[in-house]
Amino acid sequence: MVINANTKIGALIRANKNALDAIISISPRFDKLKNPVLRKIVAARTSIAAAAKIGGCQVGDFFNVLKPLGFEIDESLSVEKTNPGNRPGYLARMEPSQVSELDVRPILAKGEDPLALIMQKIKWLKPNQALKIINSFYPEPLVNLLRKQGYETWYEEINPDHFETWFFRKESSAIANAPVATSSESDWDSLIADFGDKIKSIDVRDLPMPKPMMTILESLSTLPEDYVLFVHHKRIPVYLLPELKDRQFSYSLREIDTGEVQMLIYRQNHE
Repeated sequence: MVINANTKIGALIRANKNALDAIISISPRFDKLKNPVLRKIVAARTSIAAAAKIGGCQVGDFFNVLKPLGFEIDESLSVEKTNPGNRPGYLARMEPSQVSELDVRPILAKGEDPLALIMQKIKWLKPNQALKIINSFYPEPLVNLLRKQGYETWYEEINPDHFETWFFRKESSAIANAPVATSSESDWDSLIADFGDKIKSIDVRDLPMPKPMMTILESLSTLPEDYVLFVHHKRIPVYLLPELKDRQFSYSLREIDTGEVQMLIYRQNHE
Protein backbone atom coordinates (compact mmCIF):
# COMPACT_ATOMS: atom_id res chain seq x y z
CA MET A 1 0.00 0.00 0.00
CA VAL A 2 1.31 3.44 -0.98
CA ILE A 3 0.77 6.01 1.77
CA ASN A 4 1.29 9.76 2.15
CA ALA A 5 0.51 12.49 4.68
CA ASN A 6 -3.19 12.35 3.77
CA THR A 7 -3.60 8.61 4.32
CA LYS A 8 -6.16 7.92 7.06
CA ILE A 9 -5.07 6.06 10.20
CA GLY A 10 -8.02 3.71 9.81
CA ALA A 11 -6.83 2.68 6.35
CA LEU A 12 -3.39 1.86 7.73
CA ILE A 13 -4.82 -0.36 10.45
CA ARG A 14 -7.09 -2.16 8.01
CA ALA A 15 -4.18 -2.77 5.64
CA ASN A 16 -1.89 -4.17 8.33
CA LYS A 17 -2.95 -5.11 11.87
CA ASN A 18 0.58 -4.41 13.12
CA ALA A 19 0.22 -0.76 12.09
CA LEU A 20 -1.78 -0.05 15.26
CA ASP A 21 1.04 -1.01 17.63
CA ALA A 22 3.55 0.80 15.42
CA ILE A 23 1.54 4.04 15.59
CA ILE A 24 0.97 3.75 19.35
CA SER A 25 4.74 3.42 19.81
CA ILE A 26 5.29 6.89 18.31
CA SER A 27 3.67 8.90 21.09
CA PRO A 28 1.94 8.26 24.45
CA ARG A 29 -0.94 10.37 23.15
CA PHE A 30 -1.83 7.55 20.76
CA ASP A 31 -2.60 5.17 23.63
CA LYS A 32 -6.25 6.21 23.18
CA LEU A 33 -6.28 4.16 19.98
CA LYS A 34 -6.25 1.03 22.16
CA ASN A 35 -9.92 1.77 22.88
CA PRO A 36 -11.74 0.05 19.97
CA VAL A 37 -14.76 2.37 20.08
CA LEU A 38 -12.65 5.53 20.19
CA ARG A 39 -10.38 4.09 17.50
CA LYS A 40 -13.36 3.57 15.23
CA ILE A 41 -14.49 7.17 15.70
CA VAL A 42 -11.13 8.90 15.37
CA ALA A 43 -9.06 6.72 13.03
CA ALA A 44 -11.50 6.81 10.13
CA ARG A 45 -11.37 10.62 9.99
CA THR A 46 -7.79 11.36 10.95
CA SER A 47 -4.94 11.56 8.45
CA ILE A 48 -1.28 10.94 9.22
CA ALA A 49 -0.70 14.70 9.03
CA ALA A 50 -3.51 15.38 11.52
CA ALA A 51 -2.32 12.59 13.82
CA ALA A 52 1.17 14.08 13.80
CA LYS A 53 -0.27 17.34 15.16
CA ILE A 54 -2.19 15.44 17.80
CA GLY A 55 0.87 13.45 18.86
CA GLY A 56 3.27 16.36 18.78
CA CYS A 57 5.48 14.53 16.31
CA GLN A 58 6.38 14.60 12.61
CA VAL A 59 4.83 12.89 9.59
CA GLY A 60 8.24 11.31 9.03
CA ASP A 61 7.94 9.52 12.37
CA PHE A 62 4.96 7.63 10.96
CA PHE A 63 6.80 6.79 7.78
CA ASN A 64 9.76 5.45 9.80
CA VAL A 65 7.66 2.91 11.73
CA LEU A 66 5.34 1.98 8.86
CA LYS A 67 7.95 1.39 6.17
CA PRO A 68 9.30 -1.80 7.84
CA LEU A 69 5.73 -3.17 7.72
CA GLY A 70 5.77 -3.05 3.92
CA PHE A 71 4.10 0.31 3.30
CA GLU A 72 5.44 2.30 0.37
CA ILE A 73 6.04 5.96 1.17
CA ASP A 74 5.04 8.84 -1.11
CA GLU A 75 6.76 11.92 0.27
CA SER A 76 5.89 14.16 -2.67
CA LEU A 77 2.92 15.61 -0.79
CA SER A 78 4.05 18.59 1.22
CA VAL A 79 2.45 19.12 4.60
CA GLU A 80 1.49 22.67 5.43
CA LYS A 81 2.59 23.76 8.87
CA THR A 82 0.40 26.56 10.19
CA ASN A 83 0.73 28.71 13.24
CA PRO A 84 -2.63 30.19 14.26
CA GLY A 85 -0.93 33.19 15.88
CA ASN A 86 -2.78 35.47 18.25
CA ARG A 87 -6.53 35.26 18.64
CA PRO A 88 -8.19 37.32 15.86
CA GLY A 89 -9.58 40.62 17.04
CA TYR A 90 -13.20 39.79 16.23
CA LEU A 91 -12.98 36.71 18.48
CA ALA A 92 -11.22 38.64 21.24
CA ARG A 93 -13.99 41.25 21.18
CA MET A 94 -16.78 38.69 21.55
CA GLU A 95 -18.62 38.67 24.84
CA PRO A 96 -18.98 35.31 26.67
CA SER A 97 -22.68 35.29 25.74
CA GLN A 98 -21.71 35.18 22.06
CA VAL A 99 -19.63 32.02 22.44
CA SER A 100 -21.22 28.58 22.66
CA GLU A 101 -18.81 26.18 24.37
CA LEU A 102 -18.77 22.40 24.00
CA ASP A 103 -16.28 20.16 25.80
CA VAL A 104 -16.25 16.85 23.90
CA ARG A 105 -13.62 15.16 26.05
CA PRO A 106 -16.17 13.45 28.35
CA ILE A 107 -18.09 12.24 25.28
CA LEU A 108 -14.97 10.73 23.71
CA ALA A 109 -13.94 9.21 27.06
CA LYS A 110 -17.19 7.21 26.99
CA GLY A 111 -16.32 5.97 23.51
CA GLU A 112 -19.10 7.98 21.86
CA ASP A 113 -18.98 10.14 18.74
CA PRO A 114 -19.67 13.86 19.39
CA LEU A 115 -20.10 14.77 15.71
CA ALA A 116 -23.93 14.78 15.73
CA LEU A 117 -24.00 17.10 18.75
CA ILE A 118 -21.39 19.39 17.21
CA MET A 119 -23.34 19.65 13.95
CA GLN A 120 -26.52 20.38 15.88
CA LYS A 121 -24.85 23.28 17.68
CA ILE A 122 -23.16 24.63 14.54
CA LYS A 123 -26.52 24.61 12.73
CA TRP A 124 -27.91 27.29 15.06
CA LEU A 125 -24.80 29.46 15.04
CA LYS A 126 -25.58 33.09 14.17
CA PRO A 127 -23.21 35.48 12.31
CA ASN A 128 -22.27 37.23 15.55
CA GLN A 129 -21.54 34.02 17.45
CA ALA A 130 -18.80 31.39 17.66
CA LEU A 131 -18.68 27.75 18.70
CA LYS A 132 -15.70 26.74 20.86
CA ILE A 133 -14.90 23.03 20.88
CA ILE A 134 -12.67 21.81 23.71
CA ASN A 135 -10.83 18.62 22.90
CA SER A 136 -7.71 16.69 23.87
CA PHE A 137 -6.33 17.05 20.34
CA TYR A 138 -6.59 19.33 17.31
CA PRO A 139 -9.72 18.08 15.45
CA GLU A 140 -8.44 18.43 11.90
CA PRO A 141 -11.15 16.24 10.29
CA LEU A 142 -13.85 18.43 11.86
CA VAL A 143 -12.01 21.57 10.78
CA ASN A 144 -11.82 20.34 7.19
CA LEU A 145 -15.49 19.36 7.22
CA LEU A 146 -16.74 22.71 8.49
CA ARG A 147 -14.41 24.73 6.28
CA LYS A 148 -16.09 23.10 3.29
CA GLN A 149 -19.40 24.32 4.71
CA GLY A 150 -18.20 27.93 4.81
CA TYR A 151 -16.94 28.24 8.38
CA GLU A 152 -13.66 29.77 9.48
CA THR A 153 -11.62 28.39 12.35
CA TRP A 154 -8.94 29.34 14.82
CA TYR A 155 -7.38 27.11 17.45
CA GLU A 156 -5.26 27.43 20.55
CA GLU A 157 -3.24 24.71 22.30
CA ILE A 158 -3.66 25.33 26.02
CA ASN A 159 -1.56 22.26 26.88
CA PRO A 160 -0.82 18.93 25.13
CA ASP A 161 -4.21 17.53 26.26
CA HIS A 162 -6.29 20.68 25.91
CA PHE A 163 -7.10 22.20 22.51
CA GLU A 164 -9.69 24.92 21.97
CA THR A 165 -10.94 25.23 18.39
CA TRP A 166 -13.24 28.08 17.43
CA PHE A 167 -15.71 27.93 14.55
CA PHE A 168 -17.52 30.95 13.16
CA ARG A 169 -19.18 32.01 9.94
CA LYS A 170 -17.06 33.85 7.41
CA GLU A 171 -19.38 36.85 7.47
CA SER A 172 -18.61 37.25 11.20
CA SER A 173 -15.01 38.28 10.53
CA ALA A 174 -16.07 40.36 7.53
CA ILE A 175 -18.60 42.26 9.62
CA ALA A 176 -16.32 42.72 12.60
CA ASN A 177 -13.35 43.89 10.51
CA ALA A 178 -15.29 46.11 8.11
CA PRO A 179 -14.45 49.82 8.45
CA VAL A 180 -17.26 51.85 10.03
CA ALA A 181 -17.64 55.47 8.98
CA THR A 182 -18.24 58.05 11.72
CA SER A 183 -19.90 61.41 11.29
CA SER A 184 -18.16 64.74 11.40
CA GLU A 185 -19.22 67.14 14.15
CA SER A 186 -20.97 69.44 11.67
CA ASP A 187 -22.93 66.57 10.07
CA TRP A 188 -23.88 65.28 13.50
CA ASP A 189 -25.10 68.70 14.69
CA SER A 190 -27.04 69.16 11.46
CA LEU A 191 -28.82 65.84 11.92
CA ILE A 192 -29.68 66.66 15.54
CA ALA A 193 -31.09 70.02 14.48
CA ASP A 194 -33.11 68.38 11.71
CA PHE A 195 -35.02 66.22 14.20
CA GLY A 196 -35.46 68.99 16.74
CA ASP A 197 -37.25 67.66 19.82
CA LYS A 198 -38.22 64.40 18.15
CA ILE A 199 -35.40 62.48 19.82
CA LYS A 200 -35.70 59.39 22.01
CA SER A 201 -32.59 58.62 24.09
CA ILE A 202 -31.44 55.34 25.61
CA ASP A 203 -28.22 54.38 27.42
CA VAL A 204 -26.98 50.79 26.98
CA ARG A 205 -23.42 51.25 28.24
CA ASP A 206 -23.92 49.34 31.48
CA LEU A 207 -25.98 46.49 30.04
CA PRO A 208 -24.42 43.00 29.74
CA MET A 209 -24.28 41.33 26.32
CA PRO A 210 -26.49 40.77 24.38
CA LYS A 211 -28.81 43.27 26.13
CA PRO A 212 -27.51 46.37 24.28
CA MET A 213 -28.49 45.05 20.86
CA MET A 214 -31.82 43.68 22.14
CA THR A 215 -32.67 46.96 23.87
CA ILE A 216 -31.87 49.01 20.76
CA LEU A 217 -33.99 46.80 18.51
CA GLU A 218 -36.89 46.85 21.00
CA SER A 219 -36.72 50.66 21.15
CA LEU A 220 -36.74 50.89 17.35
CA SER A 221 -39.85 48.71 17.16
CA THR A 222 -41.83 51.42 19.01
CA LEU A 223 -40.01 54.47 17.63
CA PRO A 224 -42.47 56.97 16.09
CA GLU A 225 -42.11 57.38 12.32
CA ASP A 226 -40.48 60.82 12.42
CA TYR A 227 -38.24 60.30 15.47
CA VAL A 228 -34.54 59.48 15.83
CA LEU A 229 -33.15 57.10 18.45
CA PHE A 230 -30.15 58.56 20.31
CA VAL A 231 -28.05 55.68 21.71
CA HIS A 232 -25.27 55.99 24.28
CA HIS A 233 -23.03 52.94 23.79
CA LYS A 234 -19.58 51.90 25.01
CA ARG A 235 -18.47 50.54 21.61
CA ILE A 236 -19.44 50.56 17.95
CA PRO A 237 -22.02 47.75 17.71
CA VAL A 238 -20.65 46.16 14.53
CA TYR A 239 -23.05 43.22 14.59
CA LEU A 240 -26.05 45.52 14.93
CA LEU A 241 -25.28 47.50 11.77
CA PRO A 242 -26.28 44.83 9.20
CA GLU A 243 -29.48 44.25 11.18
CA LEU A 244 -30.32 47.96 10.93
CA LYS A 245 -29.84 47.86 7.19
CA ASP A 246 -32.14 44.84 6.89
CA ARG A 247 -34.80 46.70 8.88
CA GLN A 248 -34.38 49.79 6.65
CA PHE A 249 -32.83 52.05 9.26
CA SER A 250 -29.93 54.44 8.70
CA TYR A 251 -27.45 55.51 11.37
CA SER A 252 -24.73 57.99 12.23
CA LEU A 253 -21.90 57.33 14.68
CA ARG A 254 -19.66 59.53 16.76
CA GLU A 255 -16.81 58.21 18.93
CA ILE A 256 -16.50 60.52 21.92
CA ASP A 257 -13.80 58.68 23.85
CA THR A 258 -12.65 55.19 24.77
CA GLY A 259 -15.72 53.39 26.03
CA GLU A 260 -18.12 56.08 24.82
CA VAL A 261 -19.87 56.03 21.45
CA GLN A 262 -22.96 57.97 20.42
CA MET A 263 -25.32 56.73 17.74
CA LEU A 264 -28.31 58.18 15.90
CA ILE A 265 -30.68 55.67 14.27
CA TYR A 266 -33.53 56.76 12.03
CA ARG A 267 -35.70 55.42 9.23
CA GLN A 268 -34.28 55.51 5.73
CA ASN A 269 -37.26 57.43 4.39
CA HIS A 270 -36.12 60.40 6.46
CA GLU A 271 -33.02 60.89 4.28
